[in-house]
Amino acid sequence: MTERLRRHRRTKIIATLGPASATPEMILLLFQAGADVFRLNFSHGKHDEHAEKIEMIRAIEKKTGRPIGILADVQGPKLRVGIFQAGRVQLQAGQQLTLDMNPLPGDIRRVCLPHPEIIAAAEIGATLLLDDGKLRLRVLRKRDDHLLTEVLNGGVLSDRKGVNVPDVVLPIPALTAKDRADLAFVLPLGIDYIGLSFVQRPEDVDEAKILAAGRAAVMVKMEKPQALDNLDAILDRADAVMVARGDLGVELPPEEVPIAQKRILRAAQQRGMPVVVATQMLESMISSPAPTRAEASDVANAVFDGADAVMLSAESAAGQYPREAVNMMDRIIARVERDADWRLGLDAKRPQPEKISADAIAAASVQVAHTIGAQAIVALTESGSTALRVAREKPDCPIIGLTTSLAVARRLAAVWGVHAVVSETVYSMTEAVEHALMVAWQEGFARKGEEIIVVAGVPFGRPGTTNALQVARL
Repeated sequence: MTERLRRHRRTKIIATLGPASATPEMILLLFQAGADVFRLNFSHGKHDEHAEKIEMIRAIEKKTGRPIGILADVQGPKLRVGIFQAGRVQLQAGQQLTLDMNPLPGDIRRVCLPHPEIIAAAEIGATLLLDDGKLRLRVLRKRDDHLLTEVLNGGVLSDRKGVNVPDVVLPIPALTAKDRADLAFVLPLGIDYIGLSFVQRPEDVDEAKILAAGRAAVMVKMEKPQALDNLDAILDRADAVMVARGDLGVELPPEEVPIAQKRILRAAQQRGMPVVVATQMLESMISSPAPTRAEASDVANAVFDGADAVMLSAESAAGQYPREAVNMMDRIIARVERDADWRLGLDAKRPQPEKISADAIAAASVQVAHTIGAQAIVALTESGSTALRVAREKPDCPIIGLTTSLAVARRLAAVWGVHAVVSETVYSMTEAVEHALMVAWQEGFARKGEEIIVVAGVPFGRPGTTNALQVARL
């Protein structure tokens, strides 16, 4: 590994792959521009196309010698209306519209809603949102096979537009038959995170974790108000979390979304859990080579708040400037992280460590590193937990995550400040320190005469036993 492939920033970048970025050449360009993790969106594309992308990513990983994370984002249940005789209708505020189970094409008076669970769960007065919230309906009457609604906000409604039900917990599992088939296909190919859509209850996470069986970490997507109501219980069962502001912004009033984002970030950071801020971060770069000032501020605010990663969706998947979008995100992050207020803010928001030895060692490593001006904290980590604990403390020096597992190194690609390196097994603290010094030098973090902090668990090879700290000089 050469220093030119080292990221000189702490916040990570996730880039979605799609038609604009599905070639080996473009994926390499995106990686070189700053992408640390690649997202595969299973709402689009066929299995063989996703398999090709995974193969391309792993080839680049081998070529560059850097672990790269892969996030497989499953679609989740998509609730949609049926079709119309003319393909669309113009709904006026104040008119009534019946949503029923009749599969015949709809008109200005009625349309099929092929989701009996919505009809069963909706209450009088409940709100239904259509087409990403552009149209708003209120339930006036409920029967076993239909809902009579009043149009509150009118507009054009066309075939198979989405339906959101913000007021109701729907008895629908987060994983559909399609999702299960997608996971059965992709998990054996070696992905690192599952993006779990439509999470409402803690039990949704349990189902995904059973299917993953340890082969991938579960990243819950917070995009439903009901998930916010169950935030603590959901995060207690998840491995990582994404603030999915697109759907969240449909079901929550716009002014509530920034508040929800900060609340999710705080809850995740208290747990030392990777947290991603996603959706519409540089949206205008889908068709423009430069973002708006508001978009640049949006990315910057996520970095100031200590997000582990920020994500590009259509900007890198289908936009005209995928490489420029990644490069712009990289530049914004790097600039924020040079600002004194960024460091002051992270220090002020540092969570209290738990009263256990592993947290005490992680917190102490950050304090000692700051006091002596250490070049890096080297965390020897079997499962990734030691590196996560150190990352939660947001040290002012880089973190090198040394692990014998390539799978763990790939997951750490999404974690704030961690430069993951796959290393050989060590059997004593003396060996660990020698190896840590060698890696810190090889990877360009420390030179002769400089100091590093080594954090590990003794005895070696046993996950979750962070209990040793040593200062070492190169």
